[in-house]
Amino acid sequence: MSDRAPEEVAVSGEPADERARRLAKVDALRDRGVDPYPVRFDRDRTLGRLRAEFGHLAPGEETRVRVRVAGRVLLLRRQGKLTFATVRDGTGTVQLFVSRAVVGEDAHDEFDDLDLGDWVGVEGTVMATRKGELSVKVDGFRLLAKCLRPLPDKWHGLADVDTRFRQRYVDLIANDDARRVFEIRFAVIAALREMLTERGFVEVETPVLQPIPGGAAARPFVTHHHALDMELYLRVAPELHLKRLLVGGLEKVFEVARVFRNEGLSTRHNPEFTMLEAYEAFVDYTEMMGLTEELVVHAAREAVGTTVVEIEGRSVDLTPPWPRVPLLELVREYAGVEVHPGMPVEALEKVCDDLGIAREEGWSPGKLVLEVFEKTTEPNLLGPTFVLDYPRDVSPLARTHRDDPTLVERFELIVGGREIANAFSELNDPLDQRRRFEDQAELKALGDVEAHGVDADYVRALEYGLPPCGGLGIGVDRLIMILAGVHSIREVILFPHLRPEVEG
Repeated sequence: MSDRAPEEVAVSGEPADERARRLAKVDALRDRGVDPYPVRFDRDRTLGRLRAEFGHLAPGEETRVRVRVAGRVLLLRRQGKLTFATVRDGTGTVQLFVSRAVVGEDAHDEFDDLDLGDWVGVEGTVMATRKGELSVKVDGFRLLAKCLRPLPDKWHGLADVDTRFRQRYVDLIANDDARRVFEIRFAVIAALREMLTERGFVEVETPVLQPIPGGAAARPFVTHHHALDMELYLRVAPELHLKRLLVGGLEKVFEVARVFRNEGLSTRHNPEFTMLEAYEAFVDYTEMMGLTEELVVHAAREAVGTTVVEIEGRSVDLTPPWPRVPLLELVREYAGVEVHPGMPVEALEKVCDDLGIAREEGWSPGKLVLEVFEKTTEPNLLGPTFVLDYPRDVSPLARTHRDDPTLVERFELIVGGREIANAFSELNDPLDQRRRFEDQAELKALGDVEAHGVDADYVRALEYGLPPCGGLGIGVDRLIMILAGVHSIREVILFPHLRPEVEG
């Protein structure tokens, strides 16, 4: 009696009869006592290592070196008593050369009965065909996992964008570019960690579930802890806990942190994304600019081998030093208007109205200045630019500027019109921090869902003494987008958030 899984409706245009045909093969294998999903296979090298060792073979050269390798079947070409197959593992591809004279008639027929997508483990000797193709001359093989659904057409790949993101496992099988993008992602994160560790930073972990969300102006996700009967929030940033560690005496800390913001979906926004945050004692935001340049350049060289990237069809060189320009000067240059957070709010509202910039009643002078910058200036900053000295009333965690009390010592790195990094000379005055939290709490009470609350424990930590310090946050996903040359954040997140799939 068959233990076949219940029939399912084909999805994404898959022919139901193809899945049924493959299920029948599973039944036939089990009837013969063959497990189509065995527990393991002991390979002795990856396909990437095989290529590294034997890529030098001359056309027609055969060796006596026996290997055990495994991979997914991507191509099958049957020519009478010979069969050629291309298999791929996580490191590369190689050709399998299967001869009826070597494996025998029955085994050859079994190999020919494989389907594209099946995983196989093989044993054999290394050779190069007369055309110079590195191959394994197979003298034994084993099915490792039967693929029940057909792979996308090899010439057209998996083209539907929604299906690509929803079924990333198929996207990675079918699309070379998807694998390229994620190879860049993995290399970028490794490079960031490597450089910070070399500079004496310690990697730490801070809570994802927090009683008070803070560290960024963002709407949090809310959940409930049943044992404590209390609301908790998924963190919007790790900042406040990282600075607590500086209070405790750790002088250089960083975290590659998954953060969560209950906001809309766009090409630049996913509710769950990755931030790198780093904090260093006894420095200010000028040192953070140097650190940012070093991190981005190191990540670029390690991940793509160059600091030159293409953005919107133009070549952009990320080689430092990058321009460092005050925000107010940039607005003067690009918008042609003079703005300053010390101006009367009515004057700033008129600037917005004259420029056709939407605003809301009750916005502070700093919020109006920031809106003018984001609408008129930020999109025009193609090459890497440090934008300096933001309004104080939109930067509740940054130190007041030493030369202008209406500003703070904060910069954002803008590349391709996008914010890539945000950094401060950190506010370490507990009395000033409490006042700013209270100002934020008033905004929250008036309905601003992104405003901070009062984190009394963080203020208490500051009262024990936070040394002068600089802090940096880099949007890892956006950095990867620039280096990989893609335009949507969903391209660089393995499993981006999507609307629920509609069945049927």
